[in-house]
Amino acid sequence: MVKGANVGLAALSDSVDAVIVSLGWVSATGEGDADVSVLMLDAHGRVRSDADFYFYNNPVAADGSVQLLGKKPAGEGSEDRIGFDLSAVPDDVERIVVAASRYEGAGFGELEDLRVTLADGSGEDVLRFAIEDAGSVSAFIFGELYRREDAWKFRAVGQGYDSGLAGLATDFGVDIDDDAGSGGDDDSAEDEAAVDAVAGTPALSPGLEQEAQAPLGAVPAPREPDGEARPRKTATRPRTAKRKVTLPKAVKKSLAENESWREARLFPVPVLKSDREREMRATSVLLSVMAQVPEFGRRLTAAFGAPAGRMETFTEVSLPHGDTPRRPDGVIRVERAGKLWTALVETKTNGNSLKQDQVQAYVDIAARRGYEAVITLSNDVALEGSPLVDVKMDGRRKHKVALWHLSWAEVAHQAQMLIRHEGVGNGAHAWLLKELLHYLQHENSGCHGFQNMGAAWVPVRRGIDDETLCQGDPRALAVVESWERLIRQVCLGLGGELGQKVLPVRRAKRGTDPGARRAQMADQLCLDGRLQSELRIEGTPGVLAVSADLRTGKLRVSAEIPAPAQGYPLTWAKRLVRRLADAPADLHVETLVEGETGGPRGTLERLRPEPADLLPKNGTQITGFRLSLFKGMGSTRGNAESGFIRSVDDAVHRFHSTVMIHLDRPTPGGARSAEGAAAG
Repeated sequence: MVKGANVGLAALSDSVDAVIVSLGWVSATGEGDADVSVLMLDAHGRVRSDADFYFYNNPVAADGSVQLLGKKPAGEGSEDRIGFDLSAVPDDVERIVVAASRYEGAGFGELEDLRVTLADGSGEDVLRFAIEDAGSVSAFIFGELYRREDAWKFRAVGQGYDSGLAGLATDFGVDIDDDAGSGGDDDSAEDEAAVDAVAGTPALSPGLEQEAQAPLGAVPAPREPDGEARPRKTATRPRTAKRKVTLPKAVKKSLAENESWREARLFPVPVLKSDREREMRATSVLLSVMAQVPEFGRRLTAAFGAPAGRMETFTEVSLPHGDTPRRPDGVIRVERAGKLWTALVETKTNGNSLKQDQVQAYVDIAARRGYEAVITLSNDVALEGSPLVDVKMDGRRKHKVALWHLSWAEVAHQAQMLIRHEGVGNGAHAWLLKELLHYLQHENSGCHGFQNMGAAWVPVRRGIDDETLCQGDPRALAVVESWERLIRQVCLGLGGELGQKVLPVRRAKRGTDPGARRAQMADQLCLDGRLQSELRIEGTPGVLAVSADLRTGKLRVSAEIPAPAQGYPLTWAKRLVRRLADAPADLHVETLVEGETGGPRGTLERLRPEPADLLPKNGTQITGFRLSLFKGMGSTRGNAESGFIRSVDDAVHRFHSTVMIHLDRPTPGGARSAEGAAAG
């Protein structure tokens, strides 16, 4: 694309409900970088509130429409990626501005190969805008997504701002502290507080909420005759805030004399002896870290409707309820602009299930006291359309209470995302999250996530073995529900390691009703003895298919790669085998051919000396390749070393780390699409 041009996304791809916009550059000196930011604008070209400004300290929208995915190496430089779920963008948002800013007085003219690309839902790049002569500006609008007649379009903007991130933000209606943004290099703390205030996130002073001060009274930027915004020139150039802190990639050498020396921990675990002790300790540990690490507390509560503000947490609070006071495990309170948001917390550890009467009592108490939510927390994973606890809401009450659920696996996932990929405000916050993760992952914490396929697992396996399992058997449906919980947990674990969103794929042909979809899968399980799911890893080509064959006791994880549009089949086969040089020798490679169920296949060990064995003998058109790894299925229903749950998790992680990682690496020419994976 060229500057000023626009294009409809539907004309580029059939899969544009979810897209990834990547901003890329190369530093000529090998030093320096930039931070991306996103502004969601209404019909008047202004943010609806400061929460519509997404940047390093406010990286994720509560509705999932925007997510800053972080940086990754690309060729000689780097790319900063942003995920957009356009189907989740609120109706009153007309434009989405994609920008970036530099810090410490640097300008975009010092960067080379400045560009923006957009990838569709399959991960394939469908447009590119290269920017030349960016100049010395410290903030830059790369492009924007905007609506036209219920369709999304992209405009290549290429517009610079001398006034930096603060000036860009205020021109679109974001309130920023005027006093904190005008200093030089000695004002880094004030600059950080000013930009923190945009997201309503507390700065580093404990217990004090950083509220945005009097707004600058900014008006929309003046526009050129062609409709593009002109940058506002100001005398100051505020810096962006300090870099986010993540855990170091390499572990420091221990000073212990030998391995028997144990590192001192903030949250000791081995002393726990009963489930009640585990519940009390886990609740206290989690809530205390949520209150002390604002990014983490906000991440866990934003989806539940909590505002961004000062958070305080409490444990073992006594609340009146009839003749016997009730003691919820915890209470979360958030204050914002003089208003309070309150949630009661009920916690379970190990295999203990939530009790309907307990949760019902807390919902009733919350309704009477005007609280907003009840949050349940356990190792179980909630399913869409299938609540863990059936709670009745009193329709006569004007005040409505929302019931939400968190799994311990999701808590660990969010902590991993922050300290390993996105970063937190300072080293102390990163250390607190590290200690929390150590606690959750300890064998005695009781917070290990979904860990039991349920009582129906053994009868269903036996019924499949002796062919006595019939369609409509409720035990088959129970196993399908457990399988779905397991797959959701696998997605959380893999996503936390990669720093990318990993989600189960929902095929339209299976319907949109969750209950009907599970019933269909249960009937299919009775027929062929298989549990099947698909996962999509954001920013990678295709999907991962996971299949458990209960008849043969085998797990299969696979991915399909479409054939390139051009070139010769023998060249495709040779380059694919060469790309998989470090993949496991037992990887199965199958050629997909047009109009047939399957083509030539073999293990990578056999195909390495003879890639031509992948070509059909009759010259049939090749449509792609399927890569598969097989593994023996765990027999027991639990999460032990020999259990089914552990075997599925290991199989998915092995496939990604030994196969998918090679397909996702840039080719020498820089391509990262699925086609590049096959064609090199």
